[in-house]
Amino acid sequence: MRVQCVLCNTVENIDDYSPLAKRLRNRPIHTYMCKKCEERITERTNERKATGNFRTYEEKKDEDEWLI
Repeated sequence: MRVQCVLCNTVENIDDYSPLAKRLRNRPIHTYMCKKCEERITERTNERKATGNFRTYEEKKDEDEWLI
């Protein structure tokens, strides 16, 4: 299966029967990112986390008193 990276527009071939190929075929909202771009984003995200100014906005979960 031929796929194109969302960021750098390089075209690569992946195995037709891999889980990634199935996910891309069945769910068009999922996009493909090549390993080089994925590593670059991971690196820069970790650098930003190390500065202390990076925040992840997570959903606050209320504890249900009936489940305790």
